[in-house]
Amino acid sequence: MAVHAEQALPPEAYGPIPDDAADDGVSNIPITELFVGRDTALDQLDAALATPGGVVLRAVSGLGGVGKSTLAAHWVDHRATARLRWWITADSVTAVDTGLAELARALQPGLAGLPVELQKERAVAWLAGHGDWLLVLDNVDHPDHIGPLLDRVRDRGRILVTTRRATGWHRLTTTLRLDVFDPAESVELFTRILTHDGPRETDGAREVCEELGHLALAVEQAAAFCHESGTTPRAYLDMLRQGPAETYALGPAHADSERTVARIWRITLDRLADMPLAGQVLRILAWYAPDHIPRTLLDGLASPPALAAAIGRLAAYSMITKSPDGTLSVHRLVQALARTPQDDDPHRQESDITHACQEATGRLRNAFPTDVVSPERWPQCQALLPHADALAERSNPEHDVLDLSYLLDRVATFRQDQGAIAGAITYFLRALAIAQRVLGEDHPNTLASRNNLAGAYRSAGDLTRAVPLLEQTLADSIRVLGEDHPNTLTSRNNLAGAYESAGDLTRAVPLYEQTLADRVRVLGEDHPDTLISRDNLAGAYESAGDLTRAVPLFEQTLADRVRVLGEDHPNTLTSRDNLAGAYRSAGDLTRAVPLLEQTLADRVRVLGEDHPDTLTSRNNLAGAYESAGDLTRAVPLLEQTLADSIRVLGEDHPDTLISRNNLAGAYESAGDLTRAIPLYEQTLADRVRVLGEDHPRTLTSRNNLAGAYESAGDLTRAVPLYEQTLADCVRVLGEDHPNTLISRNNLAGVYESAGDLTRAVPLLEQTLADCERVLGRKHPLTRTVWSNLEAAGGV
Repeated sequence: MAVHAEQALPPEAYGPIPDDAADDGVSNIPITELFVGRDTALDQLDAALATPGGVVLRAVSGLGGVGKSTLAAHWVDHRATARLRWWITADSVTAVDTGLAELARALQPGLAGLPVELQKERAVAWLAGHGDWLLVLDNVDHPDHIGPLLDRVRDRGRILVTTRRATGWHRLTTTLRLDVFDPAESVELFTRILTHDGPRETDGAREVCEELGHLALAVEQAAAFCHESGTTPRAYLDMLRQGPAETYALGPAHADSERTVARIWRITLDRLADMPLAGQVLRILAWYAPDHIPRTLLDGLASPPALAAAIGRLAAYSMITKSPDGTLSVHRLVQALARTPQDDDPHRQESDITHACQEATGRLRNAFPTDVVSPERWPQCQALLPHADALAERSNPEHDVLDLSYLLDRVATFRQDQGAIAGAITYFLRALAIAQRVLGEDHPNTLASRNNLAGAYRSAGDLTRAVPLLEQTLADSIRVLGEDHPNTLTSRNNLAGAYESAGDLTRAVPLYEQTLADRVRVLGEDHPDTLISRDNLAGAYESAGDLTRAVPLFEQTLADRVRVLGEDHPNTLTSRDNLAGAYRSAGDLTRAVPLLEQTLADRVRVLGEDHPDTLTSRNNLAGAYESAGDLTRAVPLLEQTLADSIRVLGEDHPDTLISRNNLAGAYESAGDLTRAIPLYEQTLADRVRVLGEDHPRTLTSRNNLAGAYESAGDLTRAVPLYEQTLADCVRVLGEDHPNTLISRNNLAGVYESAGDLTRAVPLLEQTLADCERVLGRKHPLTRTVWSNLEAAGGV
């Protein structure tokens, strides 16, 4: 009988957006109360987007500030009929992801606790499976930024794009080029804003609009300034003309757009010269994402009355927008200008902009939670995540400050906890580079940053980078901090974990034992880090097949965590899952299954459907059902877990590969080899590519595929693959590793299936002796080998 390695899956999960999510219509289209003219353009959009067929894409191009977004919003609000109409500011890949994530949350509010990457995948899946929707992708900078989205939703819906980029769209669609306002239209818009509260002096309005080039954004801002400040159009025209004449003499129309807005931006802040705080606020806000900026990020910048006045004045001149939920928004053009030094602009001096970047970084660093793994902190993390991403994207890595290192480390830790490992590694790398440059290689914060990066590599299955980095960090921590410093103990624990992941239990177990003893002595029996060490040591004992030590230690750790941390703490839930896994390894399914069912229910309640730990629980429960022979529950649960893992974590995440391997195993157990073998083959190929040839999980996949070939009667492929796997296990894991013993048992079994008892019986006898020596007579694997030897006539 072949023995297949069972694998626990780290946390993940979530449920599908209901098919009727948009029955009553879903829309976030902005209101266009001040819309004027554009009849021809609106009619063209009517005709273009009424075309039958699959996805219909139309791009509206034009200068920045020309009114593309206003046109799109007005058309969608007054002429579009789709039940789902969704607006996404799409000026970067990150912004597209954020907009899709907001759509997912609108369709299913329960997704709010997940990182943007994971919510985005849910929205794309919904769009690809439904029709009668309209997506507005506003201010797209390059067609490539939305290419991945278009590739996945080609069969349904309507997409309206606005973009400054007039070229590069020929492979996707034709563009509707939107020009500046007709003179009558721009004067109408200016006049309507100026006289909003009653009659005003309008003489000179036409000349102001001409001076502004009839650019919609510039006209709107100028009119708002005149309305709020009481400036007449003629006086405003005189102020405007005091700016550099070369602004209108420069060549590209695209440059005129930003420079005209820059002129108005400067004139507006000139009017606020009596309130320098307004310019400071604007320069700070320029480094965050443009929308949903928490006003609390400005707390303490000035006294509450002064800060409120500055924000009010900026809002009055249309420089920022105040939302009912207390957040602020800043137009991206204004942000870009506020971050760009200009020698002759007193509001955009390089020293002021540098100071604003540092101020924005420090404020966001202080606001981002330290404890990012506690569920009660996740909403705050999620709200600040887009602003951390924007700050990281917009700041120059050569000038990164230490506050950014701390911020990126927290953001990366949050992402890693939520299963988004690739993004976490990127930020950990940058955080470490800052710490090394600013603090030096031996500073405690640098050592902590190196440890965190190594942990992310381990989570990604990249042990070739994780292990050496952890070895270096431990040696440096001992030298710099001493043997007993808490950070040194953490480094020792993490290195032991990396050894365990690599299958090197001869180094992992003693290091875990040493770390636990040191933590008990230094930190005490009940310190959370001590409990982590106890749980990890129990897991290493289980990996080594020593269940007589693993199970009691897991039971003790769970009891201690319930007492110290509480029933619902994530670490308590981990202990419960691990104890259930040990019961399952020991063949005690009567205790394992109820405990796994309880843990899954608790994780759904505490962490949510899609947290990686929840997906782990679902995987592990399905595996226990399979062990109990209950395939009617195991197979659907594993299919759901794999689908959720792909959606939440991505195709190549190590946990997704675990799910795929386990589903293939359930198909094999059900006798469905036509589905099992291709899935095993895919998983092995993916693990070789993602984890490498010698990763223990790759060896597990090779063993399992060989077993499926054997089950299918294909011994010509099974025997060589088993032989290769055993040789690799001996080389990578050692002679006595449980997986090596499993591989030896399986090779003997296939020899028996081939009728080659002269090789099967001696190999089973050797394996039985090794199992009794390493695992003990009562271990399930020992009993399995004994049974196999008896069936082969060797007992």
